[in-house]
Amino acid sequence: MITGDLKSQIDQIWNTFWTGGITNTITIVEQLTYLIFIKNLDEIETRNELKAKRGFKYTPIFSEDQQDFRWKNLRQMDVNPRHAIFSNTVDGVFPFIRSLGKDKSLFSTYMKGATFGISKPAVLDQVIEKLERLPMENQDTKGDIYEYLLSKLEGGGTAGQFRTPRHIIKLMVELMQPTLEDSICDPSAGTAGFLVAAKEYIDKQYGVTELDKHADFINKKMFNGMEFDATMLRIASMNLYLHGVEEPNIIDVDAVSKDNTITDAYTLVLANPPFKGTIDKESISPGLKNVTNTTKTELLFLALMLRQLKTGGRAAVIVPDGVLFGSGKAHKSIREEIVTNHKLEAVISMPSGVFKPYAGVSTAIMIFTKTGSGGTDYVWFYDMLQDGKSLDDKRQLLVDEALFDDFAFGDGSKALSAAEAHEKFNLPQLLDHYRYLKSPYFKKMHAENGELLHVHDLPENLRWDKFLENTCTHDYSDRASQSFLVPFEEIKDSDWDLSINRYKEIVYEELKYDAPEIIIDRIKKLSKERNVLLKNLIR
Repeated sequence: MITGDLKSQIDQIWNTFWTGGITNTITIVEQLTYLIFIKNLDEIETRNELKAKRGFKYTPIFSEDQQDFRWKNLRQMDVNPRHAIFSNTVDGVFPFIRSLGKDKSLFSTYMKGATFGISKPAVLDQVIEKLERLPMENQDTKGDIYEYLLSKLEGGGTAGQFRTPRHIIKLMVELMQPTLEDSICDPSAGTAGFLVAAKEYIDKQYGVTELDKHADFINKKMFNGMEFDATMLRIASMNLYLHGVEEPNIIDVDAVSKDNTITDAYTLVLANPPFKGTIDKESISPGLKNVTNTTKTELLFLALMLRQLKTGGRAAVIVPDGVLFGSGKAHKSIREEIVTNHKLEAVISMPSGVFKPYAGVSTAIMIFTKTGSGGTDYVWFYDMLQDGKSLDDKRQLLVDEALFDDFAFGDGSKALSAAEAHEKFNLPQLLDHYRYLKSPYFKKMHAENGELLHVHDLPENLRWDKFLENTCTHDYSDRASQSFLVPFEEIKDSDWDLSINRYKEIVYEELKYDAPEIIIDRIKKLSKERNVLLKNLIR
């Protein structure tokens, strides 16, 4: 979690730019991104040098002639010589940045647009000095700092795009469990948050030997994205590069336009596409309009995912609630397509405060598999009531910070032991229920509709210890609970409505009141007491 002190330090850096005559928010974020990138390159090099002493082999980032470009050396220089190195357009810091990545790679292509935009030596000096004070040794803190920087770009763009909170990204990655066999795509890549989280998950799940075997695939084909904003292309590329992806495949294209012709290419899609955006009719890829004839981007992106996934490929995507219950023909057609011709597995309703303070929109996570032949039988609905933070603009933590960070930024399974925090933090239970439903244990304990079976002699191999307490004994047919199953036929009969409130049973608490005569007697008694007090006051 980013603290008030850290925010204050970042705001001071921001003010340094403003007082130095740089007021464009995108320019500030981009220049800070370059500086953080340069700082991180030096940190990576330093770590590699230390590992080299233990026999680790690596290719140096900086040559002998480029040692002045290392952060540790730059910050020791005098103001004007340092600014000269940054400003040098032939063999300075920025030509070096642009040379990173393999020749003709997309990374090197996007970095060719990287330019130094701080004209005053004193401003650069102050920014470097203040950046040096920020505690960015910890990857989590570094991510928080960078996320706060990105928040300066205003919460939502004109196309309705909102940054996804990192614990929600982590949840979606943990739900989908990417493997080394996956080709992963985010068609609305932004800063590559989903792709970076997927890379971090894979790095934790596999050993160095296994990762080395797949190094070429990881560096060139595993991580894919689409983005048409030049600044975001560079930021996404730098983000992935710093996480060990040498040639990130981020394509410069409007994902739902005619220019994007990618089909049957990926095994996993993780995305939070723009909400409420629209696109010119003539620009839309014709194949998408065949699935849902609309200009609404939130619907077109779902059709795009179905097209870009290979058969058997999976998707976890955030959609606004309107996608789930919209009565228009386009809304119904995309829901029917997913439920009827593919396999809809889950709809996770999220509280409206998840995207605050940037937006109060209500959203849900849809999880589905492309089959082309149907397969939807029962759809799992989960009503997320609390995500671990307050649902107001402050978004303050409601649970132990270590517990939240274990889930959001570390090993998500560690948080699964904290069932006692469920009332304020639903994500561990949510993840546990989904994994249980996908496991072979579910059919041993439950009927197809989720009703709990009466198992008298529990077999030893059921492995209760794999799940949270009450996960195996939860009644998944109970519509009054947060977690329940709904059959295909009921969804069909409901005109393909996927909103949780359509199926959730609302339990009203019965309130008991005293009989009228008792209430009247109480009023009379109070009236007498009042009269006595008034008489005493008059005396």
